[in-house]
Amino acid sequence: MHIAVVGLSHRTAPVEIREKLSIPEQTMETSLQTLRGDEQVLEVSILSTCNRLEIYTLVRHPERGISAISDFLGKHSGLAKEDLSPHLFNYHHDEAVAHLMRVAAGLDSLVLGEGQILSQVKKMVRLGQEHKSMGPILNRLLTQAVSTGKRVRSETNLGTGAVSISSAAVELAQLKLGQSRGEDQLVSLESELVAVVGAGRMSRLLLQHLQAKGCSGVMLLNRTMQRAESLSADFPDLPVECRSLDDLNHCLSTCSLVFTSTAADDPIVDAALLTQLKRRSFLRLIDIGVPRNIASDVAEVPGIEAHDVDDLHEVVSRNQEARQQIAREAEVVLQEETRLFLEWWDSLEAVPTINRLRASLEAIRAEELQKALSRMGPDFSARERKVVEALSKGIINKILHTPVTQLRAPQARPERQEALRVVECLFELDAPQEDG
Repeated sequence: MHIAVVGLSHRTAPVEIREKLSIPEQTMETSLQTLRGDEQVLEVSILSTCNRLEIYTLVRHPERGISAISDFLGKHSGLAKEDLSPHLFNYHHDEAVAHLMRVAAGLDSLVLGEGQILSQVKKMVRLGQEHKSMGPILNRLLTQAVSTGKRVRSETNLGTGAVSISSAAVELAQLKLGQSRGEDQLVSLESELVAVVGAGRMSRLLLQHLQAKGCSGVMLLNRTMQRAESLSADFPDLPVECRSLDDLNHCLSTCSLVFTSTAADDPIVDAALLTQLKRRSFLRLIDIGVPRNIASDVAEVPGIEAHDVDDLHEVVSRNQEARQQIAREAEVVLQEETRLFLEWWDSLEAVPTINRLRASLEAIRAEELQKALSRMGPDFSARERKVVEALSKGIINKILHTPVTQLRAPQARPERQEALRVVECLFELDAPQEDG
């Protein structure tokens, strides 16, 4: 068995590629079961966010398993192999474990140390458990990754003041507004007519940061008014006008700054829509949805400036340098957690031998006990038989304790394998039959 991860991220693929591989929660079960249907895949869980799609697996054979996952991604995305392969990465065993720990800690995020990724890893664990696509190996690995992410944030200052995708989007709006005035700095959004389309987690963060950056009011659009009103109620100090998504045209006609973050599979704003509107002013669109909510052709429309998640690099780079030293401190924690998991994994190699040793000694114990009891005759009471049986089991457990502890203790793989060979030879343990 081998641990492997195959995927792509903001580091390897542009948003137009990432959006084709996005797997929404409503189709997650189907994707997990499709992957589990391949004979190479023993356990699987999927991490799907706006900046990455990663498939964590326990496979029978590393090359064949990685090939099977890559084939799934090709079919899911509809991309030809030559178009998709350059954007994919894959890691095997210790590299896969180390990568997951970095992801959960926020060290592989677009925004270094961002907290939302930990919630997304937790969600990956929950969905894998709910859909029964994970077994004991991935369950332990992913659960440890979540605890590692928490540990990094509690033992270092990586999470302190870390910006999110949403706050980076607000800063991008401030930066672009400043540049339009000839200033290379963040400026207040107080004079902007702002709208947020969508009422999910990202939109909640948008409202939070818009309020902090001086926004005087927001038009909040969502498919269901009830959800929009529920979200707006959490921001009593920010004037929020809730509207149905049916009012999108009005929003695009009257607002000067619009953020979009919906779960729509296809763009909700394109050039054809914008050209038929009578807009009152210049319109800046910032799309943090993946798949994208705003079509790429809107850039051709006069009076429109559009940005997507890949454009956030401009503001993120302004904040990264100061966080690099903190990230180096976090790496120490990640190395320790990776080592602990790999030591546990290596100890599993001893389990078959331990099981065969235990079974061999148990067979000897049962046989010799039966011989002894048969000599005792009918005068030997049931209570006395139980005492003798418990005694024999206790002796076996005492004999096994030290060798089992030593075989499972952290040690170099060659030393463990040599110890296993010695035990198998001394006790004449038959090796397990391998699958064909």
